[in-house]
Amino acid sequence: MSRKGTVLVAGAGGLVGRAAIEHYLSDGWEVIALSRRPPEPATGAAHLAVDLADGAQSRARLSQVRNLTHVVYTALYEKPDLTGGWLDDDQIATNLAMLENLLNAVEPQNPGLCHVALLQGAKAYGVHLGQIPVPARESAPRHIHPNFYWAQEDFLADRQAGKGWSWTIFRPQVVFGSAEGSAMNMVAAAGAYAAISRELGLPLVYPGIGTRVTEATDARLLARAIAWAGRTEAAANQTFNVTNGDVFTWDNLWPVIARAFRMDVGLPHPMPLSRIMPGRAATWQAIVARHGLRPLPLDRLVGASWQFADFAFSRTHSTSSLLSTIKIRQAGFGECIDTEASLAWWLANLQERRVLPA
Repeated sequence: MSRKGTVLVAGAGGLVGRAAIEHYLSDGWEVIALSRRPPEPATGAAHLAVDLADGAQSRARLSQVRNLTHVVYTALYEKPDLTGGWLDDDQIATNLAMLENLLNAVEPQNPGLCHVALLQGAKAYGVHLGQIPVPARESAPRHIHPNFYWAQEDFLADRQAGKGWSWTIFRPQVVFGSAEGSAMNMVAAAGAYAAISRELGLPLVYPGIGTRVTEATDARLLARAIAWAGRTEAAANQTFNVTNGDVFTWDNLWPVIARAFRMDVGLPHPMPLSRIMPGRAATWQAIVARHGLRPLPLDRLVGASWQFADFAFSRTHSTSSLLSTIKIRQAGFGECIDTEASLAWWLANLQERRVLPA
C-alpha cells in the first residue's frame, strides 16, 4: 500500500499525540512516534526514544530520520506544581528549547517537509489568570502574561520565513482523550475519582466551586483538524481555536460520569482533589486487584491531573471560558462532536481497556 506521507508526532504518549498517531495510521500514513519512553499501550507506530530537552541527544537520534512530510508537535514540559509553573521562566525556556532541538535535528535532511502543527491552548487568552473575553478570538492581541506559546510561535514563524513548509497552531479547550501520566487528563481524573468514590460506598459528589460555562475538545476531533490543516492551503501559517462545538458546565456533566459507573449523584461539596485523592492510592490498588485492571498506580494514571481538575472545577476568577470557532469553520473544517457523548465514549474506552473499572 502506498503511503500518503511520513509524519513525525512529538509527544507520542500524550492525549493529542496518541490521537494523532491513531488517526494518521488509520489513514494510511507512515508514522514515527517520538517521546522519552515508549507509549503504553503501544501505538503501532515506529517509536523513537528522544529527550527533546537534550540538544545533543536530539541531533544524534533524529539524524537518520528521512522523508518527513509533516511534523505534529504536541510535546510538553510541565513542572510538578502544574498551575504554579505556567508563568515560570524556566518552564518557558525548556519548552522553547525542545521545539528548537527537534527542528534543528530534522529540518536540514528533510527537504520535503510540508507542514508543522503546533499545539497551544486557552492559556493563550489568559484563562488561567481571570475572565477572558467571550468568545475569545484568534485575532486578539497577545495577553501580557509570560507564556511559552509566544516563544515557540515566534521561533516557528522566524524559522519558516522563506521556506517551503507552513505551520498551523491549534488552541483547544480541555482535551478529552487517553494517555497515562498526562498532566491534564480530565477523563482519567474524573474516572478514578468516581471509581474510588464507588469503592468507598459513596455517591458521586461534584467537588467544584461555582458554575462556569466552558467547552471541551475531543482528542479525535483535534487529530482530524490537524490532519486537515496539513493538506489545506487555507490553514497555512494560521492559528485556529478548536472545540467540540457545544458548551457545558462541569456539574451538568456529572450524570454522564455517574452513569458510566452506575452510581447515584450526591449533593455537591467542594473539595481539593489534589490534596485528598493521592491519599486514596491504597483504595485504588484494591480496585485494580478486584477488577483485574492494568496494574497502574494511581499517580501513574492521574499524576498532576488532580491539580488540573481542581483548576477546571474550582477557579473562582471567571464565569465562562468560550472560544470562537468561526475562523476554522470558515477555512473549511466544520466537524463537531457532542461533549456528553465524547466524555461517555472515552470513559467506556478506558473501561474496555481495563484501565478503569466498569
